Amino acid sequence: MHLKRVRLTALKDTPSAFGSTYARESQRSNEDWLKLASVWSRGQSVFYIAMDEGAPCGMIAGKFDEIVPRRAWVLSMWVAPTHRRAGLGARLMDEVESWAQSLAICELYLHVTSNNSNAQAFYERCGFVRTGLTQPYENDPALFEYEMIKAI
Repeated sequence: MHLKRVRLTALKDTPSAFGSTYARESQRSNEDWLKLASVWSRGQSVFYIAMDEGAPCGMIAGKFDEIVPRRAWVLSMWVAPTHRRAGLGARLMDEVESWAQSLAICELYLHVTSNNSNAQAFYERCGFVRTGLTQPYENDPALFEYEMIKAI
């Protein structure tokens, strides 16, 4: 299952970039992974996996905000180290933006951890700016997350 493979690989590669942990996610059963894939493929959310020669090399998710209309969240963004700085991240972000626009979403939000300067710079190149809000990063009390926004 591609979702399981890419998610676990991403969690190993960049553990502080996600709200979950490898230890937690690796305990999921195959049935749990199938349920998760089903949830991510409904109209209110989307999950894209980039493939190269049959192997997953990137991922991104979008999720409609259940509280604020016309807002969505970018989640689970990751590109394999072998595919970074080649435009794959921008293509993944473009796909989520297209999905959001098809739902008449006006704003995309995301959180990025304070120790991930490469991701912060990438999001800024994609047009995101910090909102000024931060929140604790639950998996490491030494870190926090910046909230970022992009009008689309």
